[in-house]
Amino acid sequence: MPPGGHTTVIQRILERRAEQPRAGHEETTATVAVMVRVVPPPRALLAFTEPRLRPQIERRITPDVFDLEAAASAADALKSFNAGFCPVVFTDSLELIRELRAHQTRAPFIVYVGAPQAGRRLDAGLAAGADECIAQDVSEHELDARIASARRIAELESVLRLTLEENRKLSATDDLTRVASRRFFSRNFPREVERAGRYGRALSLILCDIDHFKNINDTHGHACGDQILKQFGARLQQVLRRGADWVARIGGEEFAVVLPETGYQPALEVARKLRIAVASSPFPSDAASLEVTASFGVCALDRVTPREPSLPQRILKIADAALYRSKQSGRNRVTATRLDAPAG
Repeated sequence: MPPGGHTTVIQRILERRAEQPRAGHEETTATVAVMVRVVPPPRALLAFTEPRLRPQIERRITPDVFDLEAAASAADALKSFNAGFCPVVFTDSLELIRELRAHQTRAPFIVYVGAPQAGRRLDAGLAAGADECIAQDVSEHELDARIASARRIAELESVLRLTLEENRKLSATDDLTRVASRRFFSRNFPREVERAGRYGRALSLILCDIDHFKNINDTHGHACGDQILKQFGARLQQVLRRGADWVARIGGEEFAVVLPETGYQPALEVARKLRIAVASSPFPSDAASLEVTASFGVCALDRVTPREPSLPQRILKIADAALYRSKQSGRNRVTATRLDAPAG
């Protein structure tokens, strides 16, 4: 494989991400967007022989872009790399680049930082196996762009690997409704909670259940019920923010709506809009045009605290209890609970 050739496919995928999605692929785009958001920041290894380069790079990288680690020498960098894969490497060492390319089965994305105004030295970086080359006197604007490019490639590679690893055991999309599946929810809702805790952000979960759905199936048949479910998922999605909020079917007629970076009051307003979207107009089907309503339970956190392993299950339990209260209180309504962060 030519130097840097391992990233060719990933770069092509990144280019296609910028294109208009083809019809019928929106559900794939939505699930990939969730996975890109919830993966932790990629690790980046800094290994410079020129001492002043490390602070130059470090001050342009915030913790939400890369999880930085610095090595004092090329030998230390190799030891660190062998101890745990690092998807991005910034270095001015051609020898380190050759070592990484020659001896690593999983190749990182390597950014070579060459001597100022030395085009041939930059070419030497590409020849050694670097994926990206920049001069030491590069402008901050270009440096930021190169860092962002490395982040996007590392981020997408992480999602691609995660998808491949889970492909046989994880069906990401519900076949009937084309929203996310129960398995996708089970794996990625805890990741949303972990991400919110990492940055101290808000997060809300809405559970909703179609009222008297068994009567629809018993009276009009399961084919009619399936048509209602398809339209129900679509109506939920129409209210939500594209690329941020997401819906999963977690039971026969029960759905979960995940609202990242959304606190109590905004989540309550979203739930009310969802209720109206469902009840405002009949659901057409081959059997009949049916009035359909749904009940909603909300659990909202204005700020998620980190390192609470059972928090996803607790949020789900509280939202389920709120949904139950909506059902018991007459259906076609919203019940919301604010889960306060622990003191201290």
